[in-house]
Amino acid sequence: MTVRLTLLCAAAPAERDVRFGDIPLDERALRQARAVAATVAGALPDGAACRTAPSERCRRTARALGWDAPVVEPSLRDLDMGDWRGRTLDEVAAGDGAGLAVWMTDPGAAPHGGESVADACGRVAAWLDALPPDAGRVLAVVEQAVARAAVLRALDAPLSSFWRVDVPPLSAVHLTGRSGRWNLRMSAPGTEVLAEGG
Repeated sequence: MTVRLTLLCAAAPAERDVRFGDIPLDERALRQARAVAATVAGALPDGAACRTAPSERCRRTARALGWDAPVVEPSLRDLDMGDWRGRTLDEVAAGDGAGLAVWMTDPGAAPHGGESVADACGRVAAWLDALPPDAGRVLAVVEQAVARAAVLRALDAPLSSFWRVDVPPLSAVHLTGRSGRWNLRMSAPGTEVLAEGG
């Protein structure tokens, strides 16, 4: 049996407002999420399992998509940013430039005292590999770090590739899994974000 998994990256506020951690969505981000919802209306196959990361922004994105009571998956949480939580990238660079440089180049480093990229990738890979073979169609709203980690697992790519996977807000990553193997599936231009058949 094949698991068909779509990971939709949560909406995000305007770039100038981006901070490490669970950031609230502004009205612009919610409008964009509702626009995606219009694109995917009716695209949820009967029996599809809808899941979301525990952050407020993921849960609000799922609500904007019209999902009723998605299952909250703790394993799909964002990187724990430790002491950097609530700070912007510029603020971290100004206050801990050396730590930021290490974090961006060494997947095992956690200079902020939170979770390393390697730990997050291991957590996401374990969640993927624990999905039962009969899970069927699974849709989840996730953090961008989770989508990156899932792509690395599917491709067996080195952890050093983490920052080379670009996953914009409200973009979708499609994976198919069978017998412990994951494949990255690309969508044809013009197709609906979540409309692949089950």
